[in-house]
Amino acid sequence: MISKTRGIVFRFTRFRESSIIVSIFTEVFGLQSYMVNGVRSARPSGNKNALFQPLTLLDMVVYHRENANINRTREVKCLYPSHTLATDIRKSSISLFVCEILNKTVKEEAQSKEIFDFIFNSLLTLDHQEENYENFHLLFLIKLSRHLGFGAYTAPQIGGTRLQDRETEEALERLLNAAYTTPVPGITSARRRELLEVILGFYAEHVESLGVVKSVQVLRDVLS
Repeated sequence: MISKTRGIVFRFTRFRESSIIVSIFTEVFGLQSYMVNGVRSARPSGNKNALFQPLTLLDMVVYHRENANINRTREVKCLYPSHTLATDIRKSSISLFVCEILNKTVKEEAQSKEIFDFIFNSLLTLDHQEENYENFHLLFLIKLSRHLGFGAYTAPQIGGTRLQDRETEEALERLLNAAYTTPVPGITSARRRELLEVILGFYAEHVESLGVVKSVQVLRDVLS
């Protein structure tokens, strides 16, 4: 069956000399793997690798077979070229973290349209923001958890015994009620690192495969 869908690239792995297998979260079919041939061509005009970098937003026509482990693409083009995610070091660090979290948490989703729209719009928001995005990764974690089915709505539900003081609990409460573009007062770099540990601890209780989030150290270095 030939179908049209939007997609968000999660990751890719090389396959043989010039092909890749790319994991794409699609609006219509949820998380899918696609074989793409001739991606790593020696000819510059034939190099399509840029289309399949993590978090690229795609417009796709695909061959879809139910229950197939790997499908194929017919047409792929960039739906929205990012303007700042690759050039702003703080945004690129946040993007790296977001991508790792998505790969660890988003699997086959029955309600793929809803979670697709959330991720898609979140990435557009980050790309467009000129200020007040230093807490984006914290807000993204909170909002994503609600789409994954284990989100909480109060600081004690998320923090539990991990909350060390009243100031941290109050900061978390402010985040829980904030939009991406809302300035959240009173969150220093140190408090931001503490809140990230608290929220990731909450994730670890609900996502068995979470493990170590390697990009956390990059965030600490860049957003300090």
